[in-house]
Amino acid sequence: MKKIKFFLIGLIPGLILVFFILNKKGASCSGYLPNSRVIAETLSKEFKYSEEAKNGMATYKIDEKFIKDSIITNGKVDFDKSHAQKKPCPDYVITYPEKNHTYEISFEKCEETVTLNSLKKLK
Repeated sequence: MKKIKFFLIGLIPGLILVFFILNKKGASCSGYLPNSRVIAETLSKEFKYSEEAKNGMATYKIDEKFIKDSIITNGKVDFDKSHAQKKPCPDYVITYPEKNHTYEISFEKCEETVTLNSLKKLK
């Protein structure tokens, strides 16, 4: 019991100290989750669009800015429909928004580029 008390006396102030230091630096742990990593890597690459994706963009009157700033940035990667281990270019499916999905995009993320394969409106 005495060991647990000493452990907690050191742990709690240590956690508070680390929290304040990391908070001032603007650090967060959200970038380490799989969804966040896929989105960050995707946005850092050059975008290309297939004919099917271009047709979907024209049909739904969606521009490249909306795809990058809203659908990809705020969407959720559906790992059940994605093939993340596919070589050389894994393909992913993102639904937007996270709840009450309205749009679904699928894309291949290669070394240098991202190719948007399709854009679907679900509702």
